[in-house]
Amino acid sequence: MASNGRPEQGCALVTGSARGIGAASARALAADGWPVLVNYRSDAVNATELVEAVESGGGRALAHQADVADPAQVEELFSRAEDELGAVLVLVNNAGVRADGLAPQLKADDWQAVLDTNLSAAFHTTRRALRPMLRARFGRIVNVASIVGPRANAGQANYAASKAGLIGMTKTIAVEVARRGITVNAVAPGLVETQFTEGLGNGLADGIPLRRPGTPEEIASCIGFLASEQASYVTGSVLTVDGGLSA
Repeated sequence: MASNGRPEQGCALVTGSARGIGAASARALAADGWPVLVNYRSDAVNATELVEAVESGGGRALAHQADVADPAQVEELFSRAEDELGAVLVLVNNAGVRADGLAPQLKADDWQAVLDTNLSAAFHTTRRALRPMLRARFGRIVNVASIVGPRANAGQANYAASKAGLIGMTKTIAVEVARRGITVNAVAPGLVETQFTEGLGNGLADGIPLRRPGTPEEIASCIGFLASEQASYVTGSVLTVDGGLSA
């Protein structure tokens, strides 16, 4: 064990980390000394630029393409991490998609695609990550949920269901593994300025007490805290980061 209580060998994996909250989280974890595996599904250019930025700052990073909704690709992702960076001891489940529409018009494929990526993929990666974490008696899992999980947002029944499910999964697994030194938490962002939220921001900031959207870096700082030794007594929690919107 290192002096800060975490194992000396190991790495961090951030799913969907080519841009936005995922990229900011990868940078924050690299700054904290973790080798980082940058996962992307289609944005190879931004993923490569992120790896170069981390390495230019003295960190270590690799990029790996994988659709985390596919369990076989999840296994390949973890094998790459273990072969080149070490066991995944920090997992940030950030990958997410939207397919908005009012419930009567929502297509079955759109419902399933959002559940597969936002919820089932997080289960696949979490289940795989727990193997080395249980052996190491150390682990940090942070799930990127949303205030849309516990708070209604018309036109996003699939997204809300996936994020509410992610919160429920977070709490349950946290209880299951707490005795082995593994913490499982979630962050629930509100409106954040990213490519993912384009088209959602018109007028929404007016209802936020801080009167502005958040930034990816502000969410990443909370993720970094939950992944740190300073948060070793925090598990099964949901940290809401929304500028006071749900207060």
